[in-house]
Amino acid sequence: MVVDESVDTAALRKARGAFFTPDSLCQFVAEWAIRDKDDIVLEPSCGEAAFLLAAGHRLRSLGSGAPALSGAELHASSARRARRHLAAQELHAHITTGDFFAVDPEPRYDAVVGNPPYVRYQDFAGTSRAASQRAALRAGIRLTHLASSWAAFTIHSALFVRPGGRLGLVIPAELLSVNYAAGVREYLMQRFGRVRLVLFKERVFPDVQEEVVLLMAEGVGPCDYLEVHQTDNAATLHTTETKISTWTPPTSSGKWTASLVPTSGLDVYQEQLDGPGFTELSAWGETSLGAVTGKNRYFTLNPAEVKELGLSSAEVVRISPPGSTHLRRLALSRREWEKLGAEGAATYLFRPGVEPSAAAERYLARGIANSVDQAYKCRIRTHWWRTPILAPPDLFITYMNAGFPQLASNPARLRHLNSVHGIYLREDLGPLGSELLPIACLNSVTLLGAEAVGRSYGGGMLKLEPKEADLLPVPSPDLVGRTKGELLGLVSPVTALLANGSVREAVRLVDDALLGHGHGMEDGAIRAIEAAREHMVGRRKARARSSKGN
Repeated sequence: MVVDESVDTAALRKARGAFFTPDSLCQFVAEWAIRDKDDIVLEPSCGEAAFLLAAGHRLRSLGSGAPALSGAELHASSARRARRHLAAQELHAHITTGDFFAVDPEPRYDAVVGNPPYVRYQDFAGTSRAASQRAALRAGIRLTHLASSWAAFTIHSALFVRPGGRLGLVIPAELLSVNYAAGVREYLMQRFGRVRLVLFKERVFPDVQEEVVLLMAEGVGPCDYLEVHQTDNAATLHTTETKISTWTPPTSSGKWTASLVPTSGLDVYQEQLDGPGFTELSAWGETSLGAVTGKNRYFTLNPAEVKELGLSSAEVVRISPPGSTHLRRLALSRREWEKLGAEGAATYLFRPGVEPSAAAERYLARGIANSVDQAYKCRIRTHWWRTPILAPPDLFITYMNAGFPQLASNPARLRHLNSVHGIYLREDLGPLGSELLPIACLNSVTLLGAEAVGRSYGGGMLKLEPKEADLLPVPSPDLVGRTKGELLGLVSPVTALLANGSVREAVRLVDDALLGHGHGMEDGAIRAIEAAREHMVGRRKARARSSKGN
């Protein structure tokens, strides 16, 4: 289908995902991707030929008399303007007007460069989505219905690159973190021998909320690490000294969020991940979702309500209350749990047996009157009032965090709801982990790792699903065991600091004991990790402020 509007407005451009790229960025990509006067260049979704113009100038500077340029563009009016802009510079390109996904890939281009259209999945539907999914399947990548347009476009563009050629695209920063892009990340690392990311501290498109990265891939794959180049903005690509760091993703499809770590801390962080002092949380045990009641306001009760309803102890289960604010501590003791209940927190889960007592029947009748039994989770149960629960975990870990994920031990042996995750430690590591892992994880490497493996959501919240928590870099059992005495000595002062909200001071105490004395890290390396973590938190919260502004 060819789209041809007589007037091209900002709203129409946004609908089709067209955002025009700064000249300085186009020039940078062209200079990197085009290396010989005879290189053949393609710009998919060429818009008004920003990359083709830069490519033509680059080819001329290399001595080409007739630059070999091609483009594809869905929007007919943009294609006409592209031809006019090129003609004004005495350049010519063969521009195909139509759906790029309908073009069969021919891997003959030395350089494929451009800015793929960005259409969110909510607006990306029908024949366009079906065509994009078919295009991705040519490369063996199956994309979900949550994928935005750029994901398939990136894969389809790569299929036009000749073996040994180069791909330079402006990609939404979603590439680094979203689950639906796992196949894209894996494909890029399998397809190319070198993959470089250029990351920007400022927005490249000031009027667009979405952040972008520059993807620069070349050669014949696979590759097992990323090259990372960080700069302020598009203008500083040419003016700042290029410092390239390398970073190895945990898996070929794993998130690339850690590449956002500032260059000054990335090498130190990677060194810790590769060394014996740190491991993944999954090495300590299993992370599990909490119980889903179907309606917390009905099923969770405070002690006064349990008494008022006349429920017996056999009809309620002791729980960590909904939410996680009360877990901003190293342990949730029986005494603290009782205090929460006395203050009105819901510390019990209503869970009578299959033959409820008269008191429980009365409360069940109240639930039926309010249609609680019709909630989805209740309807699919054999007995709608019997919430499935797991054994008490050894540790809790918060998963929606304004600050950082907190581990807390569970000496009170409470069950947990789905507002937090539970950690079930390996039997041989249970005593050590329950006693010391919460305080040991208050170190800068783990806190930086949380920013790398988690995902930021609206309001600047950091979310950690169980699979992401499994990847959290935490001190190894050996390191925790070696520093046991020092860590035990810090429990009281760290507990007091956390209670006062003095998180930074608490982390520095743990850093000095665990990373410095116990692990032999130099103070400068520790401070680099600390600064990198502060940068990542600041970046997350700045994006939240920007979202509110837009």
